[in-house]
Amino acid sequence: MAEFENRVALVTGGSTGIGAATARLLAQKGAAVAVNYATSKKEAEQVVQDIRDSGGKAVAIQADVTKPADVHRLAETVHSELGLVDFLINNAGGLLGREPIREMTLDLWNRTM
Repeated sequence: MAEFENRVALVTGGSTGIGAATARLLAQKGAAVAVNYATSKKEAEQVVQDIRDSGGKAVAIQADVTKPADVHRLAETVHSELGLVDFLINNAGGLLGREPIREMTLDLWNRTM
């Protein structure tokens, strides 16, 4: 039995970079993976295809995690497609811009976190 068999993982920002690598690793360990993306549909679909080609289960779901309605739809879609989420990897972060932490306003910090 795989380490995360019968578990569901949601990886926000899962279409590229660290998020994509995390999604693939979770799938290798047996988790069904929801790959969330905001704009990188092609990349998210490639991550899902890679997981499926390796015998795993995955879906790509578009949602902007800065929008409450999108987050609600994301959660409902993951639940209906894969089941209850066991692992949430909150990797989305490039949506709001990049500033050195010492220069971030409280508002930007709150929207990012």
